[in-house]
This record gives sequence, C-alpha cells and structure tokens, in this order.
Amino acid sequence: MINQEIEQIERYYNIIREYLVTYSFQLLAAIAIFLLGLWLSKKLSKATEKLMLKHSIDPALTNFVGNVIKVLIIAMFVVISLGKIGISITPFVAAIGAASLGAGLALQGMLANYGAGLAIIATRPFVIGDTISIKGVSGQVKMIELGHTTLINEDNVEITIPNKHIVGEILHNSFENSLVKGEIGIAYHADYEQALLLINNALANNSKVSQSPKPQVGIETFADSAVVLSYRYWVPTTALIETKLEINKAVFAAINNANIEIPFPQRVIKFIQ
Repeated sequence: MINQEIEQIERYYNIIREYLVTYSFQLLAAIAIFLLGLWLSKKLSKATEKLMLKHSIDPALTNFVGNVIKVLIIAMFVVISLGKIGISITPFVAAIGAASLGAGLALQGMLANYGAGLAIIATRPFVIGDTISIKGVSGQVKMIELGHTTLINEDNVEITIPNKHIVGEILHNSFENSLVKGEIGIAYHADYEQALLLINNALANNSKVSQSPKPQVGIETFADSAVVLSYRYWVPTTALIETKLEINKAVFAAINNANIEIPFPQRVIKFIQ
C-alpha cells in the first residue's frame, strides 16, 4: 500500500519535472508576458482616464472606459500567455461564450440599466444638481451611477430610479430649481395694485427665491367672492417646502397689515314662505 503511494508520488513528480524541463523557458516567458500585460493595462487605463478628464468627459463614463480597457488588455495577454505554455484556449473561449450567454440572459435587467446609464452619461440630458421629473417622480439629482440615478426630493427623501426607466421616457428638467405656485383672494373693492406690489416685495425679500427667471405675479381669476391673485416663483428643490411656507406667511402678513380685505365665501339664502 505504501509502495503504491510512493510510486504514484514519483510518477507525478516525474511528470511535473518533465513538464518544467520542457516548458521552463516558455513558462518564464508566459509569466513575463502576463506581468507586462498587467503593467501595460494600468498605464493605458490611466492614460485614457486622464485624457477623458482633460476634455471634461463625465467621471463615471471615464472610469467605465478605463476599466473596460484594463480588462480587455489583461484578457488578451492571458490568452497569449496560455498559448505560450502550450495550453489550448479554444475550450476556454467556448466556456466563456456559454457563460456569457447564460449570464446575459440572467442579468438582462441589470445590463439594460448599465446600458441606459451609459446613454445618460454620454448624452447628458441632466447633470448632478438638476431637478427632473419622470414617471410621476421628481427631485434633485444627487448621484448618477451606471445602474441607477438617485434623486432627493423636497422632503429630503432619497429616490433611487433604475436607469432603464429613465431612458426613452418623457423627461422634465427644470435644472436646479422647482416651480412653486401660490394664490390669495382679495375683496373686489380692494386695491389690487397695492396687493400685487406687496406680494412682489415678499418674493424679492426672500433670498431663496430665484430672480432668474423672475417671479410672476398677477390676477389669476375672478371668483364669486374675491379677486384671486396668483404668484409663481422658482426655488431650490431641496428648500421647496420651507420656502413655500415662508412666502405664504410673508404674503398673508403683508396683505393683512395693509388692511386689504381677504373675503371668505358668502352665500345669500332666501326663505320663501
């Protein structure tokens, strides 16, 4: 029993020794080629990223292209190294092809997100800091990744959208600001010009309200009991609720302090006997 094990070990030893004697130089050459591939992949990847950043190309796309170049170069040198030591790469290629097909079918949703992410980064329909609205969801763009885009809304809630749900959809981009609308009713006999001036002043005195584009103030409609004044203004998306409350308070205080009547709905009821 022990003799059989010793003979088996000697047989393996002889096989390894013969292989090393026959392919020693090829093995050293293969290792050298592989190390050269690692060095070259890093150099070319960094050079490509540096060139893309120099031309102000999106950092996410830059990193992706750099990684793709690195992987392709390493794969090429691995194939060359294996061929150098007499290992046929045909079975590896077939196995990689089959594995890639299976992985592609299993991960087609994820791959669709990555493809859409590349399209977003390349075409730049929006950038970080813009306020977008898509498929009933809106918010300020916080982060753009290859697989998803992260928004933050006026309630400071993060919203993650897979990129495949963004590409090909109708997209509203109001850049860094969001539109806020407000209304207040005044009596028909009140001085509407004074009321409009007071509203304009309230908007101008708030530093969060954008002056480009300028706020719009005017008569919205003529209701049964009041002349409805409307005001529209732009504010940073992340400060929308806070600013809206401040403006509503300032408008009401200004109208009230000027003794401009804010009527309430009235109904005339006649009793027929």
